[in-house]
Amino acid sequence: MLSTYVFFTFLDTSSKYLVLAGVSALIVAWARFTVHVLLVGIFLRGWREPSRFRANNLPAHILRGGLLFGSTMCNVMALKTLQLAETTSIYFFGPMVITALAGPLLGEWAGWRRWLAILSGFVGVLVITRPGVGVFGVGHLFALGSMLSNSFYVIMTRRMSASESSESLILFSALAPAVLLLPMLPFSHSLPQDGWHWFILVMLGVFGAGGHWMLVQAYRLATTTALAPYPYSQMVWMILSGWIIFHQFPDRWTLVGAAIIVASGLYIIHREHRLRLRNRTTVDVEAEALAKKL
Repeated sequence: MLSTYVFFTFLDTSSKYLVLAGVSALIVAWARFTVHVLLVGIFLRGWREPSRFRANNLPAHILRGGLLFGSTMCNVMALKTLQLAETTSIYFFGPMVITALAGPLLGEWAGWRRWLAILSGFVGVLVITRPGVGVFGVGHLFALGSMLSNSFYVIMTRRMSASESSESLILFSALAPAVLLLPMLPFSHSLPQDGWHWFILVMLGVFGAGGHWMLVQAYRLATTTALAPYPYSQMVWMILSGWIIFHQFPDRWTLVGAAIIVASGLYIIHREHRLRLRNRTTVDVEAEALAKKL
């Protein structure tokens, strides 16, 4: 899980490096998804068992891929003007949005304690963006759009995981945006200018596919609850990467806002873990009572 978020940090750092070098955001996003698709096909050997990639609900796969495309494009646009730590901090508000949306969309309603944590996380976002004091800009809008699009993407993944194979979810999450981007490519003329930039462009897909592959492996080896806090380790890598590569260090407002968001997210993880344990204990007690009656 730690390696997963190192790879995702490389992905965001490389994307920011390319767009600052003048490469079109459309080209950056398309290369990231296209190389991802090729690597999935090669390493999962799709030609041997194509049935593993069968889509039972193709429209849902396309919609889910479109949400990932929107999240990626908004993130790349946000990276043009924001520091890595800023985009990541806003992105970390996503789990709280998912918790809020899971009630009406999935029937998983949050209690008042988790709602307080969600509101606290929103305060953290306000501390980072500081609207009304001349700080909030178009980059923050793109970062918020990326976070919201990814939140709906995660919710769709939860709904589809019961009926779709993991291979199809991994493949179509990259294939759909790669195809959707194709008609837009002729309008994008800002290609990499040298071999080094072309190399980084190809590596985007390696970082994205590698990160998703390690994420799958992590969930095979450990429970969701055990792994839940580890995404927040990305904040450390993002701060280091921004400082080393771009000579940028987040200001105190960004650090304070990030701390509030991370603390709120960790509390939600803790609360959901406690609720799972309580429900499991209740089920065990009811089963034991029923066994005694029988």
